[in-house]
Amino acid sequence: MYDPTVARLTYRALLGRRRALVLGALPLLLIVIAVAVRALAGADDQTAANVLGGFALATMVPIIGVIAGTGAIGPEIDDGSVVYLLSKPVKRSTIIFTKLIVAIASTMAFSAVPTLIAGLILNGNGQQIAVAYTVAALVASIAYAALFLLLGTASRHAVVFGLVYALVWETLFGSLVPGARTLSVQQWALAVAHEVAGGDLVTSDVGLPAATVLLVLVTVAATWYAGQKLRALTIAGEE
Repeated sequence: MYDPTVARLTYRALLGRRRALVLGALPLLLIVIAVAVRALAGADDQTAANVLGGFALATMVPIIGVIAGTGAIGPEIDDGSVVYLLSKPVKRSTIIFTKLIVAIASTMAFSAVPTLIAGLILNGNGQQIAVAYTVAALVASIAYAALFLLLGTASRHAVVFGLVYALVWETLFGSLVPGARTLSVQQWALAVAHEVAGGDLVTSDVGLPAATVLLVLVTVAATWYAGQKLRALTIAGEE
């Protein structure tokens, strides 16, 4: 199911100089914010939760997921080089699974690690805030990578649609419309974080059992459908 050659090519394309700079910008900004907040406000658990929840999980993680998920396959489809990949004796499901693993690993590396560092800077992991939001970032990375990989196979405007979902649906509608929060990867991840942290500093509008089912369901369904879209693309190319 995992092809090292496909993974190497995907990492090379995804972590090229320009894209790596974009991927690294938000984590660097998060750490700068954490240092500034700690210097100005001191170690405060509520402040740490606000920064990690409001910026790291709500903004940084989904944007990095968009870049990594769509970037794992979208550029190859846009420039036509995916035809070369599809001509090789590699199963389409293997290609999608390998690219998903690369997208997940990249999203985790550029989001969960900085979240942990920022949390330790903000309050030294008081009330398990840093660990809770790091776990949330890890969990969200999986679902975001799958969703945005699917977008990358389905649309030439995947980045735009991904940003609309991440910044408009989850951030805007999620804060204004209670029902929209149920269909939010962010809220599902927060349910897991709440279980890790306990208390009232990390909360979610979705219960842990429902969040777990939805995270698994969305990840599996998005991965499967991305494979179907890639198969359809192969047929179109052959015709």
